[in-house]
Amino acid sequence: MTPDFEGKVVVVTGGTSGIGLATLERLLSGGASVAFCARNGDRVTKVCKDMAARFGESRVLGQVADVLDADAFSAFARAVDDRFRRCDALVNNAGQGRLSTFADTSDQDWRDEIELKIFSQINPIRSCEAMLRRSGGAIVVVNSLLAYQPEPHMVCTSAARAAVQSLVKSLSVEFAPEVRVNAILVGLVHSGQWERRFEQRTDKSQSREAFFAELAARKAIPLERLGRPEEAASAVAFLASDASSYITGAHLDVSGGLSRHI
Repeated sequence: MTPDFEGKVVVVTGGTSGIGLATLERLLSGGASVAFCARNGDRVTKVCKDMAARFGESRVLGQVADVLDADAFSAFARAVDDRFRRCDALVNNAGQGRLSTFADTSDQDWRDEIELKIFSQINPIRSCEAMLRRSGGAIVVVNSLLAYQPEPHMVCTSAARAAVQSLVKSLSVEFAPEVRVNAILVGLVHSGQWERRFEQRTDKSQSREAFFAELAARKAIPLERLGRPEEAASAVAFLASDASSYITGAHLDVSGGLSRHI
């Protein structure tokens, strides 16, 4: 069931691919108006045209903005306020993982990763906080299972993801009761990043299906497959909706059973 977002406005960062794009589709299907941003102007234009053609131009706003650029994101938030006069939910989705061990992570790599993970939360939240408080809204953070279940080959990203989850908990208390703050923790979900790893596979004769089946088996995912972006988007929609009105400071595991923590 798609949560009812009729009359609601949702802001989504990183909305041109993967979970972000699937979230736009899910929210628009539920009646929401959406505002999204990303860094690539061509992708923003394409997604705007596609979504406007399907759901109506009046319900879609896309703008180029880097979540690490506080001024650019503030300008985007002002455009949202000017256009829609409200923000009922903020979905912080921008970000990617860094493959590295402690031995091969440089000081600059640590700084870059921590800045990306933390300020991709701070800048959008600061810019949208007033609108969210007026609407009694919700913040949904798309985080990773790495926050609780770190991997040694992603040591830097794991540490930064844990910091993000701590921020979620802190803000859920500070922003209550006006704004709810929750997160989803994703495991392995199909994305451009995994498609690139498929293209770089050693055995070029291996099919796409075989590659991802082997990956799921190697990672011991109980559901024996990677997640689909729309499955993560369903979890985001739930936490952004009134259906989760008594939930804050929580996380929803979207990992196909990969989680080993209690």
